Amino acid sequence: MLDKNEVNAEDVKKSETEVTNTVEIQETSNNTVDETTEAVNEIEKSVAENAEEANDENKDEENSVDYSTLSLEELVKELKKTLTSNAIQKVKPQVDGIKNAFNQKFGELLAEKKAAFLEAGGNSIDFQFSSPIKSEYNKLLSEYKKQRDAYYADLEKQLKLNLEKRLLVIENLKNLIQEADTATMYKEFKSLQDDWRAIGPVSKTYYNDTWKTYHHHVERFYDLLHLSNDFRDLDFKHNLEEKLKIIEKAEALAEHNDVNFAFKELQDLHKIWKEDIGPVSQEMREEVWKRFSVVTKKIHDKRHEHFRELRSKFQEIIDVKLAVVAEINAFDTSGNKTHNDWQKSIKEIEALRQKYFEAGKLPYAKSEEVWQKFKQATKKFNTAKNVFYKQEKSEQQDNLKKKIALIELAESLKESDDWESATNTMKKVQADWKKIGHVPRKFSDDIWKRFKNACNHYFDRYHQQKNSLNKEQQVVVDKKKEYLDSLKELKTPTKEFVLGAIDKWRELGSLPRNARHLEGKFNKQIDRLLEGLSLDKNEVAMLKFTNVVDGLYAENDVRKLDSEQMFVRKKIDEIVREIQQLENNLGFFSNAKADNPLVLNVKKQVAKFKEDLSIWKEKLSYIKKLDY
Repeated sequence: MLDKNEVNAEDVKKSETEVTNTVEIQETSNNTVDETTEAVNEIEKSVAENAEEANDENKDEENSVDYSTLSLEELVKELKKTLTSNAIQKVKPQVDGIKNAFNQKFGELLAEKKAAFLEAGGNSIDFQFSSPIKSEYNKLLSEYKKQRDAYYADLEKQLKLNLEKRLLVIENLKNLIQEADTATMYKEFKSLQDDWRAIGPVSKTYYNDTWKTYHHHVERFYDLLHLSNDFRDLDFKHNLEEKLKIIEKAEALAEHNDVNFAFKELQDLHKIWKEDIGPVSQEMREEVWKRFSVVTKKIHDKRHEHFRELRSKFQEIIDVKLAVVAEINAFDTSGNKTHNDWQKSIKEIEALRQKYFEAGKLPYAKSEEVWQKFKQATKKFNTAKNVFYKQEKSEQQDNLKKKIALIELAESLKESDDWESATNTMKKVQADWKKIGHVPRKFSDDIWKRFKNACNHYFDRYHQQKNSLNKEQQVVVDKKKEYLDSLKELKTPTKEFVLGAIDKWRELGSLPRNARHLEGKFNKQIDRLLEGLSLDKNEVAMLKFTNVVDGLYAENDVRKLDSEQMFVRKKIDEIVREIQQLENNLGFFSNAKADNPLVLNVKKQVAKFKEDLSIWKEKLSYIKKLDY
């Protein structure tokens, strides 16, 4: 099948023959083309390619979008964005990249769905799977193909039509010269010139031949226009002025630092020279053309030198990129066991990706092989990552099922009046809940609320029932109030007395829920008495803590025990961070003397924090040993 960017050779075979037959310029017998002619030929070739204006589907130097990292939904969004924000003939590389990634991901999804279908007892021949995202993708792709085919069909027709128009102008120009009606020929010639300039682009295959043929007959016309010297000389003068302006612009471009800009502008100047300006007098033709050719060679040589330098830099860029690819290939993920492990690895790979792109850009011919190696390396990492998260997703689904089962059990017990059995079961449910791992994030808040509400509802009823005042409980309250008042009068206690007071308080019995405030008052008195003793401050802190925790444990107040444990863990984390920060600060004083006041102060703070950390760890160890 023919490339849509080219005119169909069969369709224009006749026109090609006509063009060849009309070329009447004699070729030089000298087979050696000098460097100036070679430079001009290269410019003319590029002008011919640009003249076609077919907007070939040139690939970008590099596509920085790694489509393999996008989801199916993101790929469809990217395809839609690409098609709506670019000319249809310029998006082939992006569309191909999206197609490859989409087909691979959808194939994996299809395989998963089919495997699940077969596992559920389905027959392979009955398997069907449809997806809205696949339907949207197919629709976008179909529209892209229709628009692309329509564009190139229209382009092919237009290029062919323009070629026929140009050949007609040439034929009319030949007839005009042959008839040589001096009364009308100049006016008709001007009309043909206007027609020629109004015709759009032709295929690059025929551009130079048609122009040479046309230009040859234009020069013939002027050479025959001896009967109208005034007209001819006026045109020659105007054309000479315009060509000298072009030469001056080209000479200025030869000094321009941006060689790509200069080359592009030179192409435009050559096009204007050929398309818009007629011939000059015979005695000036060689001189102006030689001058234009010389400056063309100068720009051409400057550009070639620029690209020679670039080629040496390209190898340096390639070496850097290949080194990054080697790093990614060697990246070890075998030790990644948790989500945090993979998040760390993802950041490290992203840093390598950035290093790859920051190394510099390459032309497509040089970048494609390196780019494919880079994509293969990142694909290897992404495959390992996807395997982990697929397994984790499966485990989280299992955890979700387990937690929902516990929720249903808790909800079934929340109205129970079998206090002993239900309380034991609810405590076990809470313990089992803690042992189950993570669930999918989108469900975690909802199931936690359900679970907490069921547990709180039951234990609120349980404590309400348990704490209803009766005569026996009132006796406990009165005794504890009386004992609390006696402690307030005590001034010089001993450690043994304080420990005995704690034991006696417990022996007096449990307080009902609506009298629990007495527990707080008792703890304040114990704290006061402990602070009056000549004890180590760490021992005092530990005695205070165990007094509070033992009280909560005695009352079976699970929520407050959990809260106390969370508080202790938080304090430990805060102290660890403070120590790390201070130790980092000490690194800045590596050259300071040991007796430096700042260094001594920081070390003193570190020692103080470590002492505090030891107490908080002891507290955590104590509360963790409690069976609640």
